[in-house]
Amino acid sequence: MLCAALTGCSDLDEPGQGLSRNDLVSDLAAQMSTAAALTYEASYQLSGGEKATVAQAQKPFRSAYVYPGGKVTVTADATTQCRTQAKATTCTLTAPATPTSPPPAKLFEGADATGLVLPSTVLALLNAAELDNDVEVVQHDTTIAGRHATCVQLTGVDDAAARDFTTCITNEGVLGSFSGILNQTRAEVAMTHYAETVTEDMFQLPPTAKLVDRRSR
Repeated sequence: MLCAALTGCSDLDEPGQGLSRNDLVSDLAAQMSTAAALTYEASYQLSGGEKATVAQAQKPFRSAYVYPGGKVTVTADATTQCRTQAKATTCTLTAPATPTSPPPAKLFEGADATGLVLPSTVLALLNAAELDNDVEVVQHDTTIAGRHATCVQLTGVDDAAARDFTTCITNEGVLGSFSGILNQTRAEVAMTHYAETVTEDMFQLPPTAKLVDRRSR
C-alpha cells in the first residue's frame, strides 16, 4: 500500500479480525458525508509519484481538484475544467452546479486518468458496501499526515466500481488513502498534508489560460 511508504502515515494497531457485517462502513460513509461542511485543503501522493490536491471552502461553497495536467473548480459562478497542454492551458466554463444538478462525471475524467481518487467516488463505494450483506470487513486505526484515521479493507463488494479495496477516512471525514482496482485500473492515493484553511487561489483559474465559456446566457 502506498501509504506505508509515506512520512506521516503509520499503523497504530494490527488489523483486526474479519467482520461479517456491522455499522462501521455506515459510520465511515456518514463521516464522509458530513465532511461537505468542512473547509480544508488536502494534498495527495498518487501512484507513480505524482501529486494532487483537493480543497473546499464554505460561504459560498466551492471546491477545487488539482491534478497532473489539469484542474476542476466548482464555484457559484461556474463549473470549470482546465487542461494543461504543452504550450497553453484551456479552461472550459459550464453552468454552476446545484444540489439537483451536480458536476457531470465526465468533467473528472482527466483526474481519473492520473489516478486521483475523488472523495465522492470513495463515498459511493462505501454506500455500496453498506448495502451488501456479504461484504467482508477488516478494520484498523492509523495516522495519516498527522490525522487519526479509521481504515477498512473491504472484500467482495457487489455492484461497485471496486470489488476489493482498502480505504482510510480521517476523524474529520476526509479521504486519507485508497488502494484497490478501480474501474479495472490500479489506484493508490495517500494524503501527505492536511490544512483547515484554503488559499483563495485554489479556486481561481490560471491567469494566462484561454477561456471557453459554455454557460447558457
